[in-house]
Order: sequence, then C-alpha cells, then structure tokens
Amino acid sequence: MILPQHLAQCTRNLRFTGISQQVKARAKTRTHIDELPAEQANQSASDTQRLLKYSSRTKEVAETQDMERNDIIDFKALEKELQAALTADEKYQRENAAKLRAVEQRVASYEEFRGIVLASHLKPLEQKDKIGGRRTVPWNCHTTPGRTSQDETTEISQEKTLLQPETSAEFYRDWRRYLRSGPERYQALLRLGGPKLGHLFQTDVGFGLLGELLVALADHVRPADRLVVLGILRSLANTRRFALNLSLMSYAERESCRNLFRKLQAMGTPRPMQEGLSQEEQGLERQPGGLQEEERLLQELVGLYQVD
Repeated sequence: MILPQHLAQCTRNLRFTGISQQVKARAKTRTHIDELPAEQANQSASDTQRLLKYSSRTKEVAETQDMERNDIIDFKALEKELQAALTADEKYQRENAAKLRAVEQRVASYEEFRGIVLASHLKPLEQKDKIGGRRTVPWNCHTTPGRTSQDETTEISQEKTLLQPETSAEFYRDWRRYLRSGPERYQALLRLGGPKLGHLFQTDVGFGLLGELLVALADHVRPADRLVVLGILRSLANTRRFALNLSLMSYAERESCRNLFRKLQAMGTPRPMQEGLSQEEQGLERQPGGLQEEERLLQELVGLYQVD
C-alpha cells in the first residue's frame, strides 16, 4: 500500500521531470531557431541591400531622365517669347516718351494727348526717304500706267491754280506745300484778293507769314496790279495782332516792305493807258478821283506799316 507521502513525492518528481524535459526541448528548439534564422537573416540582409541598391539606382535613373526631359530647350518658343518681351518693352518706352513730350508741349485737351501717344510709332521722313530720284513703284496703285510726266505737271499746275483755302490753316498748308516759287505765290495772292485774305486771317496772320507775303508782293508787283496789291495790304493791316506781327519781321522782310511801298509810290505817277488792264481798272484810270483814292490809301498804309 502506497502511503500518501510517497504519492506526493512521486507526483513532485514527475512534475520536475516533465518540466526539465520541457526546458531542454525549449532550449534545443531555441538553439535550432538561433542557428537557422541567422543564415536566413544574412540572406535576407543581402537581399535587402540589393533591393535598396536597385531602388536607389532606379530612382537616380528616373531623376536623370526627368532632368534630361526638363533640360530640352525649345528655342523657337524661347525666341518668340523674347521677341514679344522686346516688342512690349519698346512699345512702353516709345509711348512713355510720347507722353512726356505731350506734357512738355502743354497740350490743350486729352484727345490731343491721346493722339500724340497713339501716333508715337510713326517716324519722320529721313533725307533718303524724301521725294527725289526715280521711283519704280507708283505711289498710287489706281493710276494708269500710261501717264506721262507732262500729264503730271499739268495736273500739278491745275491744282495750284484751283487753290481755294477756306481757313488760315489750309492757306498756310497750301502756301508751304504747293506754292514754292515767288511768281506762284504772287499769282495766288492776286487770285484770292484782299477781301478773301482778310476773311482768312481775321483772327491772326500767323508767325512769320506776314513777312513772306510782303516779300512775294515786293518782288513781283506790277503797275497793273497796284490797286489789287493795295487792297491786299489794307486787308492784312486790319487783322488782329498786326502790329505784333509787324514788329516780329526780320530785317530783310522790313527792307522788302519798304521796297514794296517805294514801287507803289513810283507807280502812282501819271502814266499812259496800259494794255491788258481789266475794264474795272480802266474805269478807275479814267475816273478823276481814282488816283487820288489810291494815293490816299497808299499814304494810310505807309503809316500802318511804319515805313520810314
């Protein structure tokens, strides 16, 4: 019969033996685990390094490709962009300079200021651009190719003959553009006459123009035109700021003015009836008081023009 003490001791021994066997099995298993995974760990570490190197190399290749793709320069687009920038900068500089000029000129209105700015791209004609020499391309595409220089000369002369300015600005333009020679200017003044010139210059004759008118009259006055010339001189003397324009004449223009009145005074002496006079002038010649009226008007003009 087994005593309870012996049974308890056996139980403890069995438990101890089982625990020892479990400990040994675990130790053996740990040893096996520690040995085998070490090789696998080394292999895994090597594979990981290869993967990292491959990934790094792939990333570098991708970055290199991106850089090469970004480094490709489109020279046409770059040139177009540069040209647009230069054009915009040139336009800004040109318009800014035009604005400064308009401010310095003290323009009267915004429309005039805007017109100066909008016309800033226009350039004045240079010496090589002026009319001269033979042109291969006609300026007017609607002209017929069979036109000769004689036809053009006739047209220009007719244009000069038909000058009928309605304002002082139109007269000044035609005077400068079409009437270049002294005889042409003199004939134009005779055609317009005193009343028409007085109407054109009722506000002001214009700086420098009075002297040019007197020079043209002085150089080409004729006895037959004496009465018409006196009418022109009287109309000019009745314009506004006449005294100021008279004082601004040059020395040569004042000498021409004196010479004109000397000729007019010399033409007032008794003379035989001349051929080619109009009926009105012949009537004035026959009238007893015709010469007296001319002389009275001439003396009045001598005082107005301050002729010594």
